[in-house]
Amino acid sequence: MSKIIISCAITGSIHTPSMSPYLPVTAEEIAASAIGAAEAGAAILHLHARDPANGRPSAAPEHWMGFLPRIRAATDAVINMTTGGSAVMTLEQRLAAPLMAAPEMCSLNMGSMNFALYPMLGKDRVWKHDWEEPFLRNSDDLVFKNTPRDIEGVLRLMGAERGARFEFECYDVSHLYMLAHFRDRGLVAGRVFLQFVMGVLGGIAADPAHLIHLKETADRLFGADYAFSVLAAGRSQMALAAMSAGMGGHVRVGLEDNLYIAKGELAVSNAQQVAKVRGIVEALGRSIATPAEARAMLGLKGAAAVGF
Repeated sequence: MSKIIISCAITGSIHTPSMSPYLPVTAEEIAASAIGAAEAGAAILHLHARDPANGRPSAAPEHWMGFLPRIRAATDAVINMTTGGSAVMTLEQRLAAPLMAAPEMCSLNMGSMNFALYPMLGKDRVWKHDWEEPFLRNSDDLVFKNTPRDIEGVLRLMGAERGARFEFECYDVSHLYMLAHFRDRGLVAGRVFLQFVMGVLGGIAADPAHLIHLKETADRLFGADYAFSVLAAGRSQMALAAMSAGMGGHVRVGLEDNLYIAKGELAVSNAQQVAKVRGIVEALGRSIATPAEARAMLGLKGAAAVGF
């Protein structure tokens, strides 16, 4: 099997500051956490921005620019900017910073879906900020909008016009068929990089049988012209990462996807999760890819061609 790419999702837009004191919020925290993850073995850093005043997910370019240059100066890891942002943002908001920064890589959500976060209210906690509880509670009426028109626009603006390659985020089997549709229309070319996103309520569950089904479906649709990675939200994170590694896939970890390192024990950093998954995949006989190797595997344009 080829070398395995470890991606690390540093902060995301799902978890709120009250859930963990280790969730990076400020530009300094995001940069330091991303650099630590790269030093631990992450070849790709999947990034979101937050408002440093209150930890709320942010699309503001100035918040992004607080950490992007710092990360690029300190590591050669691939910087992967989200175009998903937060499910409560408009597409225009979500694209503001990526359009400016022209990164090597972007995430692209492959379909609209319910995005239900309210089950996280089940644990008693003291809220640090007044936006957190309503944000989670109101997700029982939240649709994450990613229509075919939206997807086509991102492919054009970020791919055709700015040269980014994509982490195609597939939250369900139907999203693979949507990607195949755009491939058949000629809007997606070359070897695709699939991210199977499992365990978000509204998408496919983090179940081993579902991972097998996703892989078999991708085999039928894309043949040899794809690579896949797996992220499992919550407690299934490491188990499905190990399964992906054993199937020849890549892995994603990080505090965006799971705040814990073991049952009942908060992860103290993204680097801690990267180190754990690195130990798992190396024990399975896989060697981790360097950033340069990841760039070659994914056909990226290189860090010299970004806009920050």
